Amino acid sequence: MIDSRLSGLHKLPVAERIALLTKRNILAADDARLLLRGQQVLKVQAADKMVENVLGVFGLPLAIAPNFVVNGRDCVVPLVIEEPSVVAALGYAAAVARRSGGFSAAADTSLLAGQIHLVAISDTEVAQAAIIDAKTALLEQANNVHPRLQQRGGGARDIEVRPLLLADGRPVLAVHILVDTCDAMGANLVNSMCESIAPEIAGLCGGKVALRILSNLSDRARVRAQVVLPAGHLADDTMSGAAVRDGIVMASDIALADPYRAATHNKGVMNGIDAVAIATGNDWRALQAGVHAFAARHGRYAAITRWTAGADGELLGEIDVPLKVGIVGGTLATNPAARLGLALTGVASAAELAELMAAVGLAQNFSALRALVTSGIQRGHMRMHARSVASAAGAPSSRIDDVVEQLVASGEVKDWKAREIVASLDAEEPAEGAVSASAAGKIILLGEHAVVYGHHALAVPIHDAVHASVSQAEHNTSLTITDWGLHVVVGEDESDGAAAAVKLIFEKLRLRDVHLDIRVSSILPRGMGLGSSAAIAVAVTRAIAKYSRIELTDNAVNEIAFACEQLSHGTPSGVDNTISCFGNAMLFRKSAALCSEPLAISARLPIVVGCSHSSGPTREQVAGVSLRRDNNPQRYDALFQQIDQLSIDGAKALANQNYSELGSMMNVCQGLLNAIEVSTPELEEMIHIARDAGAVGAKLTGAGGGGSMVALCPGREAEVRAALEQAGFTTLKTTAAGAAA
Repeated sequence: MIDSRLSGLHKLPVAERIALLTKRNILAADDARLLLRGQQVLKVQAADKMVENVLGVFGLPLAIAPNFVVNGRDCVVPLVIEEPSVVAALGYAAAVARRSGGFSAAADTSLLAGQIHLVAISDTEVAQAAIIDAKTALLEQANNVHPRLQQRGGGARDIEVRPLLLADGRPVLAVHILVDTCDAMGANLVNSMCESIAPEIAGLCGGKVALRILSNLSDRARVRAQVVLPAGHLADDTMSGAAVRDGIVMASDIALADPYRAATHNKGVMNGIDAVAIATGNDWRALQAGVHAFAARHGRYAAITRWTAGADGELLGEIDVPLKVGIVGGTLATNPAARLGLALTGVASAAELAELMAAVGLAQNFSALRALVTSGIQRGHMRMHARSVASAAGAPSSRIDDVVEQLVASGEVKDWKAREIVASLDAEEPAEGAVSASAAGKIILLGEHAVVYGHHALAVPIHDAVHASVSQAEHNTSLTITDWGLHVVVGEDESDGAAAAVKLIFEKLRLRDVHLDIRVSSILPRGMGLGSSAAIAVAVTRAIAKYSRIELTDNAVNEIAFACEQLSHGTPSGVDNTISCFGNAMLFRKSAALCSEPLAISARLPIVVGCSHSSGPTREQVAGVSLRRDNNPQRYDALFQQIDQLSIDGAKALANQNYSELGSMMNVCQGLLNAIEVSTPELEEMIHIARDAGAVGAKLTGAGGGGSMVALCPGREAEVRAALEQAGFTTLKTTAAGAAA
C-alpha cells in the first residue's frame, strides 16, 4: 500500500519530487530513471509509426495530484495538462475529501456498443424480428472474430435493434452489438465485429448496410462516484462552511437548469478526466464525445454532477458519467509515457481506472465551484500564471514563492514586473554590519578520478560563483543557502553536510560562543560536480574570518576548505578547493601543499555546462572507482596513465587556444571515464546532443554518476545551449568560466 499524502511537493525541484515518490514506493526505480533522463517521452521513430506525416513529438507537462483516496485505496493521480491551477485544485479537493474518507465509486459492467445502420428495408418490423431470432448465431459469429477476447472473459454479449426515422421519413434500423472488451478500450475489437456480421444482418433484413462502426456514447459503461464533505471542512477566510456549501449547491442547480452554464461546468469536470486519460494513453476525444452526448440524453444539455445538502448539513457530491477506458492495447504498448502513467495510478483493471477518473472529475468540479463561490476562479489562475511568469523571468527556485507573492499583490503579472522583482531581491541589502566574501566554482576539463591517484587534472574556475555574507546572530548560528532552498541551524542539523562543514570551520578558526547568521548565494547547483561544496567552504571561511578579524592566507583558507571536502567526500583530490580558493586555471596534481602552478590563460573559454536531472555524489563515485581499481589495479592504472597524459597535453592546447585539439582530447577522456563506469546514459545523451549541435568536445565533468557535462564549442555556444535546453536539460548561466582572475 502506498501513502498518497504529499505536502509541499510543488516547492521541490523535479529531481527531488521524483526521489520522494520513489522513496514512497509510488514510482518504481526504473520509472524514476526514465523520468530523470527524460526517456519517458515518446520517441519520434515510434510516433512516425502511429500517425502520418510526423515531424516531431509535442510535449505537455506530466504532473501528479496527491492525497486521493478512492474506495479506501490511496491513489496518486497522473495528469497531462497545461492549464494552470488544475493540478493544485485536484490536490486540494482530494485532501479535503480525505478527511471524511475520500471518494467512493462504482463502475457498471463495461460494454461498448458497435452500430450497424441499415437502409432500404421494406418492412422494419419483420427485419427486427429476423435479427432478434438470429441473435445467438450472430453473437457466435461476432465472437469468432476475436476468440481470445472470450478466453479472457469478454466478448459480444447482446444485440439490440432500434428503428429510426430520417428527416425525410425514410426508415433506418440501428443494430447495436454490445461487447465486453475487458481491460481494453476496444474500438478496433468492436469495429471488426461490426464489419464481420454486417453482411449477414443485411441479408436477414433484405436491406443495405449504410454504416458499421462503434458508438462513443458509452452509456453501457457508466461510472458513479460520490463524496461526503462536512460543512466545517469547507470554510475559508471570508465565508463559513455552511455558506460555501450553499453556494456550491446553488451553482450546481444552475448548471442543471442552464445549458450555457452546464457547458462550462462540464468542461471543468473534463479538465480532470481528460488529463488522466491522456496520462494513461486513453482516447480522451472519445471520452469527451461520450460524456457530452450523455449530458444531453434527456433532450437538453445539463450538468453531469450534482451537489446537494445532506440531512446533517454536509455537502453531498455525485457524478454519473460514461467512461469506456482501457489499460491494455492501443498505443499503450508503444508509448512509454502512457505505461508510466498507468503505473502511477496503481490500478489493476479498466474498471478501477474508470472509477479513479470519475472521482477525479468530481474532485475537479468541487474545487472549481468552491473557487467560484468564494474568492473567484481567477485568483487561482492568476497565481499559477504568476509562477510561469516568475520562472520565465529567471527567478531561482528558492525565490519563486516570494516573486509570485509580490507579482500577485502588485496586480501586474507581467514579465517586466517579474524581472523587476527578481532584480530587487538580488539587490537586497545585507544585514547591518555584515561582511561578505566570494569563491569560484570549478570545471574539470580533463583528469577526473585519475587526479585522486596522484595524476594531473586540467581545471578552470567559474568566477564569483558563490557569495557568503556573515552578520551577528542572537541565539545560534544558522546557514541559509537561498538558491538551494536550504536553512539549517549549525550544531543541530548534523545530517546536513553544509552545516557540518560550517561547524568544522568554526573549530579550525577556534571560534567559540559566537553566533552568526551566514547567508550564501550560489549559481552552482548542488551535487552537480561543479565544486559547490568547496566554493561554499572557501567563501564562508573567508567571510567568517573577515568578520572575526582573523588574518588568513589563501593557503590557510585552502587547507580549511580541503578539510571540509574530506568531511563531505571522504578522499578528495583537493582540486575543487584549490581552484575555488585561488581562482586560476590549473594543471593540478595532488601534493602536500595542495596547490599547483596556475596556467596563464587570459581568454574566456567558449564552453557550455549542462546539468543532468540527477546528482552525482562524489563520495559514492570515488568509492566505487576505488573498489573496481582494487579488483583490477593494472588495467585501471593504465587508464589513469592515459588520462594523465591527456591532461598534460590538454594544458598545452588550452594555453595555445587550440580548441580543436583540446576538444578531441575531451572526447577521448570521456571514453576512458565511461570505461571506469562513472558515466551514465543521461550524461551520454547530453554529450551526444552537444556534439551534434557543434561542440568540438564534450564530456562529463566532476565525479560522474549524474551531475554535469561540459562542452567546448567555439562559435557554437548559443546553438549547444539551445539544443540542451530544448531536450529538457538546464545549462549553467555563467560566462565567467575559464578566464584567469
